[in-house]
Amino acid sequence: MKYSGLGSLIENDPKAREYYNGLPDYVREQMKTRDGNINSFESLRDYAENLLRGDD
Repeated sequence: MKYSGLGSLIENDPKAREYYNGLPDYVREQMKTRDGNINSFESLRDYAENLLRGDD
């Protein structure tokens, strides 16, 4: 399902909210700058994985 943005996604999708809340603070901060581009659980996960890949 597609939402209007990150805020709507984590407000309405419990799975996405749980995933988002488990992410490091810096990842969540980066995501807030891309709010409109994160509109599904898949896009949330993909964006987080891209950011986390830099931690290796």
